[in-house]
Amino acid sequence: MTDTARANAPASVQPETTAATAPATPAPGQAVLVPADVEAAVHAIGDRARTASRVLARANRAWKDRALRAIGAALKENEAAILAANSEDLEAGRANGTSKALLDRLALNPARIDGLVDALETLAGLPDPVGTVVRGQTLPNGVRVRQVNVPMGVVAAIYEARPNVTVDIAGLALKSGNAVILRGGSAAGHTNAALLGIIRDALASVGLPDDAVQSVDAYGREGGNALMRARGRVDVLIPRGGRDLIQNVVLNSTVPVIETGEGNVHVFVDASADERMAVEILINAKTQRPSVCNTVETVLVHKDSTVLPAVARALAERGVRLHVDGRTLAALPADVAADEATDRDWATEYMDLELAVATVDGLDEAIAHIRRWSTGHTEAIITNDLANAERFIAEVDSAAVMVNASTRFTDGGELGLGAEVGISTQKLHARGPMGLSELTTTKWIVQGEGQVRA
Repeated sequence: MTDTARANAPASVQPETTAATAPATPAPGQAVLVPADVEAAVHAIGDRARTASRVLARANRAWKDRALRAIGAALKENEAAILAANSEDLEAGRANGTSKALLDRLALNPARIDGLVDALETLAGLPDPVGTVVRGQTLPNGVRVRQVNVPMGVVAAIYEARPNVTVDIAGLALKSGNAVILRGGSAAGHTNAALLGIIRDALASVGLPDDAVQSVDAYGREGGNALMRARGRVDVLIPRGGRDLIQNVVLNSTVPVIETGEGNVHVFVDASADERMAVEILINAKTQRPSVCNTVETVLVHKDSTVLPAVARALAERGVRLHVDGRTLAALPADVAADEATDRDWATEYMDLELAVATVDGLDEAIAHIRRWSTGHTEAIITNDLANAERFIAEVDSAAVMVNASTRFTDGGELGLGAEVGISTQKLHARGPMGLSELTTTKWIVQGEGQVRA
């Protein structure tokens, strides 16, 4: 935690320090106990966020876009300070034995900061979702009714080791007219504190309340627990991270939750798949950035496909460790090593250069495997058979389905949303990458000229 963050924390509340002193995460369904002073502090943050949200709700697009561009400019101006703070977090992570995958998510560099700035610029160029008319009509009695998009109000996010999420969520919340409260975790504590200060200063510079973006990180895990129980002060809570974090929030929060999910992502290589296409898609889907949730974790290969040797060699050359079933092992080239797969491999989101591979009799078996093991995130088919492609689209029940394209496209930026709060794997309110419209709800507006109900 930075000295500034410590200075802003009430003296009665000790910030998160080490794993040994941090309170344990409650088990699913276990009562969440929060010290009264921490609860009061988080409630005060919620109250300030509510006040700020009312200003944002009436801010026009030009005002919000100025703020987004001001944040982007401030990130570039303060790049050195951000990278210095991030280096502290990375050094601590290595010392604590943090996995390579989490370190990759934690790391910022000039290119990634440029990406955050570009995402903010893209958000500024997108239409304002607030005020969009979903539907409307004039009733026979002359009453005019319409349903319009309005901000949620106060959005909270709990996430881990992802400083890019701090900027993405702040930008999305701002453009959609919401105030946001963040809990980014100790692993990215220095980086998030630096980013938060920059964002708040940028908001103030254009006349918007800096309390539109706040954090409870100064109060450690207890602050996160209090945030989960701040029903009435927080309108919706979005967890983003590993399975344990997400399930803890889903099962313990009294605030309404939009559940994002882990990515046990599948690609089915059909018998008709082109070899070159299969190699290029699978290399991209597995090796471009293995630590993220839209990376392929299981490949299912049709028994009549001839692409397996080329695919296996290409993956092995890039350092991918294969976990395969018996039929796949028998079909691998002699120079490609592999481990025998177990049920644990079919269920695993590796987030690393590891991949499970199975041979299946056909589309029916591939879909059955996906139904059993998928987390509902993203699945893809590589095929030249239009009928099989259409069946795959219709029968695979995941948030995103790809045909002859990399699973890496399940991303708010790639799909034209500017950025994303997370990828929802549930079916209520939002599903898939959550952009601007997913951070709005609706309001019915009824206008008459004195009509009364008969």
